[in-house]
Amino acid sequence: MKKILIAHDIHESLEQHHTFLDRSDFRVLTARTNDEALRIHQAELVDLIITRLAMPGINGEQFCSLVRGDTRLRAASVILVCENTPEAIEQASRCRANAVLVEPIHPVVLMVKAQQLLEIAGRETLRVLLSATVDSLSENEPFFCRTVNVSVTGMKVESNMQLAEGARLTCSFYLPNAKKVQVSSKVVRASLAAPGDEDHQYGLMFTDITPEAKQLLVDYIVKTSIKERPDGT
Repeated sequence: MKKILIAHDIHESLEQHHTFLDRSDFRVLTARTNDEALRIHQAELVDLIITRLAMPGINGEQFCSLVRGDTRLRAASVILVCENTPEAIEQASRCRANAVLVEPIHPVVLMVKAQQLLEIAGRETLRVLLSATVDSLSENEPFFCRTVNVSVTGMKVESNMQLAEGARLTCSFYLPNAKKVQVSSKVVRASLAAPGDEDHQYGLMFTDITPEAKQLLVDYIVKTSIKERPDGT
C-alpha cells in the first residue's frame, strides 16, 4: 500500500474530483502545517508528500531540509506548491523537492506528477487502430498498428510490420471521444512474434507531442482511471 501525505487544503480541493487517490491500495494522510506533516512522516514513512512552501509553522524550505537531511525520511518524494511569484519560485527551487508546481494548480497536472513520482504507470488500455509511418527515406508508406495501452509518455502497439529498435515513427490515432492525436515516437522495445504468430509488439516512446495532444491523453487517462472495479481495485 502506498502512503501519501497531503496538505489539508490541497486534499480538500482534490476531493471535488475523482482521482487515483480514491483507490483502496492508497492510504491518504493530511496535515494542516508542515510541523504536523513532519511528525506524520516520521511515524508513517510515507511514499509521497504534497505540501506548500508557505504553511503555518516551518516553511517548505525548512521542511524539505529536515526531510532530506534525515536518512529515514529522505526516500519520500516531495511535490512543493508555491505562489506564482519570482520570490516564491526562487525559494522553492532551493528546496530539493522532486517537483515544484505554481498556483493555481490544475488537479490533472498534480495527479500526473504524483503518478510519475509514485512510479504508477499512468497507463490505460486503449484498443484503437493506429496509422503509422516509418520516418526514413526508404520506408515512408503508412501501415496500421493496434494500440494496446497508452500513457502520456508512450504506448504499446501490435503490428505485423517488423521494426527495429530505434526506428522513428509518425503515428496518428483517434481516442474514443473522436479526438485525433498525432505524435512522433521511437521504438524503445521490440518483441518479435513467435513462429506461427503474425503480430509483433513494440514499446514506443513519444519524441515529439504537442501540448494539446498531451492534454488529450491526460484527460483520457484521468477519465478512464476512475472507473474502478466493484472490489475497489
